[in-house]
Amino acid sequence: MKLIVAVLKPFKLDDVREALTSLGVTGMTVSEVKGFGRQKGHTEVYRGAEYATNMVPKVKIEVAVADALAARAVETIQQAAHTGSIGDGKIFVLDLPQVVRIRTGEINETAL
Repeated sequence: MKLIVAVLKPFKLDDVREALTSLGVTGMTVSEVKGFGRQKGHTEVYRGAEYATNMVPKVKIEVAVADALAARAVETIQQAAHTGSIGDGKIFVLDLPQVVRIRTGEINETAL
């Protein structure tokens, strides 16, 4: 099993969610986060004054999938989140040694 963590632009969340749902992914965790990479932040205007911030608002999604689905899920996220602009985000793929569904006690792929 794999844990796929993707950080992307907030307005692409619905596109990614719909694409993953059509692929057969049944759930995800979504967090609003801030960070920076090559984008190096941006400027904002607050009460008429412009100031620079080095943290850009992003959305982080976490999806647990079976090994057989991992490569297609990564490709699906990449295609759905792509704008071609700097700051499109990153996808991280981690090994997931065990999953337990709390309600039923199911483990690993049956718990997904």
